[in-house]
Amino acid sequence: MYKNIKVIGFDADDTLWVNETYFRDAELEFGQLMQPYETINQIDQELFKIEIENLPIYGYGIKGFILSMLETALKLSNNQVSHKNMQAILEIGKTMLNKPVELLEGVEQVLKTLSKTHRLIVATKGDLLDQERKLEKSGLIKYFHHIEVLSDKKADNYSKLLNHLDIRPEEFLMIGNSLKSDILPLVNIGAHAIHIPFHTTWQHEEVHHHDLKNKKYRTLDKISDIFAIL
Repeated sequence: MYKNIKVIGFDADDTLWVNETYFRDAELEFGQLMQPYETINQIDQELFKIEIENLPIYGYGIKGFILSMLETALKLSNNQVSHKNMQAILEIGKTMLNKPVELLEGVEQVLKTLSKTHRLIVATKGDLLDQERKLEKSGLIKYFHHIEVLSDKKADNYSKLLNHLDIRPEEFLMIGNSLKSDILPLVNIGAHAIHIPFHTTWQHEEVHHHDLKNKKYRTLDKISDIFAIL
């Protein structure tokens, strides 16, 4: 099935390194700050709603998340949130931005091995500066021929990327943790995709089972399982 693959693309967050866990921790800390104004469940719902509304403006990433937390705090408190708490929210965001890059198990060995037989690229979304920082800190940048930080991960975004790099869809394999962003768009343009689930997924990345019907892709438990099929 994969004998004609010439280029392999990797998602970054929660495929190469830990990311979503830090957002869950930040949401918990934010909820505790805002508890005087609302229940934790309502705080989570309001933050998510505002995040989604802001995606077309801020895009994906920690900086947009920080702005959404600040907006949520103002809304829930009826503009009464203290300067101290506003500063605390900014510190939550800065802590996220300064997190060390924690590689997932087996990632470097997989990249080191596959880079000898295939062209490897990163296709991720998020804040450009933050993703560049994580790639530099990760020590993985040497394995990749190309790095692309996309504003979104829809079929059109991938088609433009493959056209730009002169890659035929049938010769491209994408590996990632998100069915919505890393798998379905590639399947829909005639490329190959392998899903490697992460233990937690952002609500916005969840898909319905009926969206997966008749979609051809493979699921692996861990990234090193790739050696058994390539």
